[in-house]
Amino acid sequence: MKFFVDTADVAAIKELADLGMVDGVTTNPSLILKSGRDILEVTKEICEMIPGPVSAEVVATEAPEMIAEGLKLAKIASNIAIKVPLTWAGLTACKAFASEGHMVNVTLCFSAAQAILAAKAGATFISPFLGRLDDINLDGVQLIDDIRTIYDNYDFKTEILAASIRSVNHITEVAKIGADVITAPPSVIKAMASHPLTDKGLDQFLKDWAKTGQKIV
Repeated sequence: MKFFVDTADVAAIKELADLGMVDGVTTNPSLILKSGRDILEVTKEICEMIPGPVSAEVVATEAPEMIAEGLKLAKIASNIAIKVPLTWAGLTACKAFASEGHMVNVTLCFSAAQAILAAKAGATFISPFLGRLDDINLDGVQLIDDIRTIYDNYDFKTEILAASIRSVNHITEVAKIGADVITAPPSVIKAMASHPLTDKGLDQFLKDWAKTGQKIV
């Protein structure tokens, strides 16, 4: 499973990348706002740091304008994945970008039917939003399972990029299903290392070690 980090915070990306935990990055308009930086500037810096796909999102709502924005974003670096919403205009833009050899991440997917359309339009990645489905009492993990089954049935090459990840449990569950990629905030990825029994065991080992009166270095 590939790990993408969902942030435009360059320092947070670098911290995880130094440990080999970053295979790519996803950004969106909200994350750009949070960063407080110019979209072209911060995206270029991220692309120079991370060799894997870096998703940069268009903000237009009509296909011609989406295509113009996407082509400008694609000029930032060769590892840009142009991010478009799962609307009919977004699918039109996806087809245009894919036909020219650009990576495309189709985002805001909330149904298996939408995921089929994205695959047919040539998407490199489909981004189903787990957490937002859970927020309205629907099963986000089940959506990943449904898309995995359909894509495997028809040998679609589009990679399933599980998004809106809210917890470590989300990551574990979609890993069992076979999601190709997860994208999560740095805090959730770092939380994967935490377990109360690890903390408890380490505390006991340190107490026992102190009683020996020994030092290793």
